[in-house]
Amino acid sequence: MKELIRRQLQQSIDTMTRVLHDDAIATAVVEAGRITAEAMKAGRKLMVCGNGGSAADSQHLVAEFVSRLTVDRPALRAVALTTDTSILTAIGNDYSYDNVFERQVEALGIEGDVLLAISTSGNSRNCVKALKLAKQMGIHTVAYTGNKGGGMAELADLNVIIPSNTTMNIQESHIALEHIYCMIVERYYFGEDFGNKPQQLAE
Repeated sequence: MKELIRRQLQQSIDTMTRVLHDDAIATAVVEAGRITAEAMKAGRKLMVCGNGGSAADSQHLVAEFVSRLTVDRPALRAVALTTDTSILTAIGNDYSYDNVFERQVEALGIEGDVLLAISTSGNSRNCVKALKLAKQMGIHTVAYTGNKGGGMAELADLNVIIPSNTTMNIQESHIALEHIYCMIVERYYFGEDFGNKPQQLAE
């Protein structure tokens, strides 16, 4: 069992190491952070969606924006499209589960917003449909994926594609990069010196 632990940790480290040296990923995360900060400064918002573990990531990331990541600062405007069970079940029942994010983008999105869609396969149909509508509405689009990006890669303005076919390793890299994305938004929004404040632990 200890060997299992070591093997799985090494696999995660190997994936993270490939991410570390992938300049396209770093470029996309920085640009996504810049665009998101500019949108928020203009009174727009970040919307995030995904399924399963990626739904949990959506909520986790939005919590960092609305509450805080490492230091106190004003709340930043963000919403997870994965949390309202009445909306999700109504759309799933009345239309299709494929429409659960697209319909919310239609209701909540405005031109200049940012939509971040998360999918390890890059082929989640509800994320694909949300990205398509967002582009039609003039909403900036970002995709966090794996497996060479899938169908979402063709739709997103910016792609963060984890070089792995293993779902859990993709997810591990996603959450690390989502935290960094939040940090970059903070620096573009509040100034480059923002991150130099001492980190505070949540109570």
